[in-house]
Amino acid sequence: MQFVDEVEIEVTAGNGGHGAVAFRRESHRPLGGPSGGDGGDGGDVIFHAHERLTTLLDLGYRRRIKAEHGENGRGKDQYGKAGADAVVQVPVGTQVYDADTGELLADLDTHEQRVVIARGGKGGRGNMHFATPYDRAPRRAEDGTPGERRTLRLELKLLADVGLVGFPNVGKSTFIATVSRARPKIADYPFTTLVPNLGVASLGDERSFVVADIPGIIEGAAEGAGLGLRFLRHAERNRVLLMLVSIDPDPERDPVSDYRTLRSELLRFSPTLAERPAVVAVSKLDLPEVREALPEIRAGLAELGVPEVHAFSAATREGVDDLLRALEAELGRMPRANLPAPITPFRAEERPHGDAVGFAGDSTDEGAGEVDE
Repeated sequence: MQFVDEVEIEVTAGNGGHGAVAFRRESHRPLGGPSGGDGGDGGDVIFHAHERLTTLLDLGYRRRIKAEHGENGRGKDQYGKAGADAVVQVPVGTQVYDADTGELLADLDTHEQRVVIARGGKGGRGNMHFATPYDRAPRRAEDGTPGERRTLRLELKLLADVGLVGFPNVGKSTFIATVSRARPKIADYPFTTLVPNLGVASLGDERSFVVADIPGIIEGAAEGAGLGLRFLRHAERNRVLLMLVSIDPDPERDPVSDYRTLRSELLRFSPTLAERPAVVAVSKLDLPEVREALPEIRAGLAELGVPEVHAFSAATREGVDDLLRALEAELGRMPRANLPAPITPFRAEERPHGDAVGFAGDSTDEGAGEVDE
């Protein structure tokens, strides 16, 4: 299935029906009187978050969504029928923005959460409501009001307990394939993963948590290098970050400088994200050069304020269980109820430049309706 995490759509709520102008023409009612009923209310456009959805792909084919209009009122005191709501299902973690103003209209971060995005118009009153002792046969009624119309930008930000952050080809996809049933694409070239992947890591006895494999982040990602802004967005909703580093064939890179760059990009994207609890681990421990350099890597990261550095091999599973237990312990310090509020990233002109500062420690304790194709 194609992964789509951003779409722009137009939603239109239903118009309210018009009130009716009518008079009784019945036997045994010689004086008659006004009998025009009210128009029905227009249908709303409602977004409904559901955990079975993981992509905005369906909305990519539904660019215009309309709710039903309310019926006009009729004679004999008959009210018009209200228009049916248009209920649109979206994945949990969807944020809804006004495309014209950039205002955040809704943040659907809970299963079964429902939000009215565009309200239907009110039905107009019929002439039966305008009769007075001085005007017993009013010939006026109200028109229904139009429904709201909006152009929306939807962004999906994956909800996961642990987010894997690291440079391309550092072993994130291999890790998530080892600890869960997720089967991301794995190859020996950078940017193998182009979309996030979710997996459930289990430690047995109903102990499990959701892991998100976030595509590789490179230097300059906070300014949009590569697909950095789209990738960093999926790290916002993770309760804990797992930052992976390892030995790279590129002689200009080393694990310590990679870690510094990752922290810098997180800080430039959002200071709140940079303060998220993090576990640091060295991958590919089965390689002799990684095992030999491990003491030096730990010493270098300790100088940056990282008190504990884990090491593991996804190929042999050495150290994997210890790493999962460390992640479980970190998640225990940050219950779901304390998940930070949605992040507002820096605008480009606000992002700090140069090396990131202040990251010592890194770990803190804190349906119906009309659809136009």
